Amino acid sequence: MSDANHARRTAVYLLDQVLGEGRLLAECYAAGALEKLAPEDRARAQRLAAETLRSLERADRVLKKHLKKSPPLTVMNALRLGTVELCSGGAAHGVVNAMVAIVSKHRRHGQLKGLVNAVLRKVADEGPAEWAKLRTPRLPNWIRKPLVQAWGAEAMLGMEAAHFAGAPLDITGKPGADLAALGGELLPTGSVRLANAGQVSALPGYETGDWWVQDAAAALPARILNVQPGEHVLELCAAPGGKTMQMAAAGAKVTAVDVSEGRVARLRENLERTGLQAELIVGDALVQTGLYDAVLLDAPCSATGTIRRHPDLPQAKDGSEFGELIELQAQMLAHAWTLVKPGGRLMFCTCSLLPDEGECQVEEALDMFPEMAADREALDVPGVDAGWITEEGGLRLRPDYWPERGGMDGFYMALLRKSA
Repeated sequence: MSDANHARRTAVYLLDQVLGEGRLLAECYAAGALEKLAPEDRARAQRLAAETLRSLERADRVLKKHLKKSPPLTVMNALRLGTVELCSGGAAHGVVNAMVAIVSKHRRHGQLKGLVNAVLRKVADEGPAEWAKLRTPRLPNWIRKPLVQAWGAEAMLGMEAAHFAGAPLDITGKPGADLAALGGELLPTGSVRLANAGQVSALPGYETGDWWVQDAAAALPARILNVQPGEHVLELCAAPGGKTMQMAAAGAKVTAVDVSEGRVARLRENLERTGLQAELIVGDALVQTGLYDAVLLDAPCSATGTIRRHPDLPQAKDGSEFGELIELQAQMLAHAWTLVKPGGRLMFCTCSLLPDEGECQVEEALDMFPEMAADREALDVPGVDAGWITEEGGLRLRPDYWPERGGMDGFYMALLRKSA
């Protein structure tokens, strides 16, 4: 049975975990934070938490004039969630009463229910008008500063607008699948975009495995790699498997490796649903051996390109892992290159907006390996703007691209060919 207040209470808990404990929402879901909720309440809790995280700066600005000092985090998060709901058209009576009820049941801060009631009633009266005048929320400085340095202030504003707007649902179809029943927009790169998808598993073609969820940007590495029927292909860091399924559907013999047993189990489920086949290995990318016609490495990275889809990431992280990730990427790229046959090719990609995790990695690899060359011609695929191709021969995608269509994830990719 649906319970809107249970969904709100769970959303406040999720905000506490992200903003207080530095946990990502995916970690909370994996730990069972949503398992006691009905499906509609689960979706509501996720939506409320995500919308509040996207709107954090605006909510805090609206609340600031009504608070003499910041209350404890749980109370502040209840106020933030209530403010976002009230300023987005939520019914004042229901929202205020719900947040008062949530705080009143808190074992340590229940006495602050009066504060919550008073503040949210003022927000209900004045907040919506103030909200409309506020600027698009800015990302935290740990991520904003390097991105402004890399792409400029104007591009940064465009990326923040994309982050605030959130992400539509993109899907990749199996070759020959009829996706017309979905009623989405066919993007120039071949993905189908749904503006208001609702429950994914209820969409036409899901149960029959005709398609899978995959951002339009994330679908491009496998399209550019362009595997052929019968080719032996290795994918490193493969889960959850969108690219694995693309290459398997093209007729390649795919070996997919990921270090996480849980993520490989999810990849196996995706293959079973779509009726596609690949050899799955739970293991470290750095210890794989053999020679392949093609290798695809979607290296572990800061995931800064996915912020419009994961609004918890800018709030839960602080950039302290950048150096370690950059070093790991360089090691993985160098090892992946040893697995490519003479005359073969390597697709290196990261879902990062930082040049150190993309352009710089490929520049250094091209200097290190004389038999390596970036294949610029391979980037000439439908929907790719020539202006997105970088100096060293890679492809840079950003959330502020395609603003009229709803943007795309940030991604970097380069197709690297080994001389025969």
